[in-house]
Amino acid sequence: MDEQTLPRAGMTISVRTRRDVVIVDPERFMAAARAAFRDLHPDLSEETAAKSVADVYDAVNILLDRLGRLAADAPEMPLGRGGSPPGQRVLDRPDGLSPAGELQQIVLNDPMP
Repeated sequence: MDEQTLPRAGMTISVRTRRDVVIVDPERFMAAARAAFRDLHPDLSEETAAKSVADVYDAVNILLDRLGRLAADAPEMPLGRGGSPPGQRVLDRPDGLSPAGELQQIVLNDPMP
């Protein structure tokens, strides 16, 4: 029998979400990130955007800042279930990304970092 965990005052509940995407077209991915950068900073040039969004980390951070998540327009997937089966990818998205699944985990009383 599973032990029940009852709520108590002061209990911290953390929900960790993992959203996976696969880069299927690096050029479209970087172009989408640079366009998001320019949306956030319309006064800056394309050259400045290219220098500011130079790698995957820059691109991911800008897309998260602009859209709230990667592949933000992708339909929601059932939690705990993957996206496309391995090897099957969405190839025609304008951002060059293929959504690949989402998971959530509930953690109780995890110490703060």
